Amino acid sequence: MDLPPLETAYWLIKPRKLVRGTWEDPMEATQWLGEQLTEYAPRFDSEADRDRTRLAVLVNSAAERLDWGGDVSQGFYLERPMYLSLALVCCSPNRALPELGCPVR
Repeated sequence: MDLPPLETAYWLIKPRKLVRGTWEDPMEATQWLGEQLTEYAPRFDSEADRDRTRLAVLVNSAAERLDWGGDVSQGFYLERPMYLSLALVCCSPNRALPELGCPVR
């Protein structure tokens, strides 16, 4: 099932077909996040969520979090009844659940 898990680290046990990319460099991962936010922003239900400055802050915060090995999870309501879930999950190993391996290597 492609619903987001309750804990971000549990993305590591989701089917591989749900993985949209893997990156060794946290900056490449946050670049992908920024591209996704830019693509979907016009469809965000909340005008505040579409604010470019706010989106840039989210990307910068994600870069900082990934740099120390933390996971990133963002979610946005789109036109009803859709929801966009974006997650960047560290797996070398994951800090929250180190026993979970990387789904794609």
